[in-house]
Amino acid sequence: MSETGPSTAMLTAMTNLWRPLPPGPDNILTHPAFVRLRESCRDGYPNAGKKGPNFALSTALRALGLPCHLHKDTAHLALPVEEAAKRLDAALLATRARRLHLAPLDLAADLPPLAFGPARVCRLSADELRGVIDAPRLKRLYPRQDFDAERFSEFHWLIVEEVVVLEQEPEERAVPVLFMDLSQDRGRIEPHKGRFPTALEEALFFLLLAPWESWSTMQEVDWRGFRVPWVYTIDSDIFVRPSSPLSPDTLSWEDRVYDDGYGGTYEEERPVELHLEEVAKTEFSVWDQSRWETVEQANQSVLFETPIPHFLVRAFLAEGVDEFLAHITTIEAALGLRADYQKNFRIAPDRHKGMRATNRMRDGWPACWAIDASPTSMSSSSTCGAPSCTGAP
Repeated sequence: MSETGPSTAMLTAMTNLWRPLPPGPDNILTHPAFVRLRESCRDGYPNAGKKGPNFALSTALRALGLPCHLHKDTAHLALPVEEAAKRLDAALLATRARRLHLAPLDLAADLPPLAFGPARVCRLSADELRGVIDAPRLKRLYPRQDFDAERFSEFHWLIVEEVVVLEQEPEERAVPVLFMDLSQDRGRIEPHKGRFPTALEEALFFLLLAPWESWSTMQEVDWRGFRVPWVYTIDSDIFVRPSSPLSPDTLSWEDRVYDDGYGGTYEEERPVELHLEEVAKTEFSVWDQSRWETVEQANQSVLFETPIPHFLVRAFLAEGVDEFLAHITTIEAALGLRADYQKNFRIAPDRHKGMRATNRMRDGWPACWAIDASPTSMSSSSTCGAPSCTGAP
């Protein structure tokens, strides 16, 4: 909030907007009080845009609880107009916003809480979940949809916090499609674009370095210790409309039958779990801040100049042959260097002159080296005749 707070013009316009009862005007964007509010934003804040926020302002007012847009059962969620004006003033002055990326760890067994970098792995109570997602704001925007915090609280979550710089005006942040550069080729392929936000995928890559395949007791079902079916992002910027809340039914549940102790039984719906070895609980706690810093340091080295994290996360999120191919690509990226496909980075003398990147990798990893029953050990055949077999690759 600014030192002086919202201007008199802003407070007057918002007071007039807070008076109409539901269902309110047919088009809030043309209401005289809304037009005056938009003009006060334009004139009083340097980053509000030449015309002032329009759709962005409408989104912000709904997030703050504009009374005429609330349903009867959510009328109590309207903020007092003075408080709403202070929050709008603060949002217009903000230069940074906080984004929280919430990823449910579907199928995860009981794991100890963990914190590293900007992320944490934990269970949250229903009340904690409601606080994280700003439940009143969601309810104002989506009155007919509920965030079932009680059922979601039965799962582990990977939560990543990201601070972003607000460089665009509110209208562009609210409706980016209206500000697209149409001169660009919209059909171009971005080969290393992730499915989830970058900050979330970086945290997911770190977790995937843990030996889940060794901890798994159900490798015939899945070597993974968990799945991430979706990510839900909460943006503190009130000009950005959050996505509608998802349902716990998108995660894995099963019915369990228990003895009630009196000769009867009762059924309960519980999350499905991929059970891990008991040692996993102890070893998982090692993946903490110190190890995150080690991985971050490695990420800055020449070994990670290829998109290794991207392909490993892609393999984790894929199924069947797509998973296999993504793992093969991860191995090739991990063994390869930029010099493999850009000649000007090669150091003379070049032992693989004229060879393509795939052939260079194959030549450096002879076929006589095969992965045995242990994922982390290798054995070589002494009778191999490969000309490049000079020891460990």
